Amino acid sequence: MNCIEAIDVMGDAAEDRLDPSCSAGFQEHMEECPPCATYYEQLRITRLALQNLDPAAPEAPARRAELIATFRRAFGEKKN
Repeated sequence: MNCIEAIDVMGDAAEDRLDPSCSAGFQEHMEECPPCATYYEQLRITRLALQNLDPAAPEAPARRAELIATFRRAFGEKKN
């Protein structure tokens, strides 16, 4: 499995829905490719953090706006 193929299935892997036919190749690629392993770990951690957010909490809209502003400062806002 190459980097593009690994990235294509990372969402499924993070949700434990990875097709068994891809599992060995994905695991091998994660062991051999530090950039993909780091990207996958970041994706996994982000998904876990988002699952723990309560969208009904009173501070949710303000926290969401704060996170978006932080993201835009860090990565720049793409303009069309």
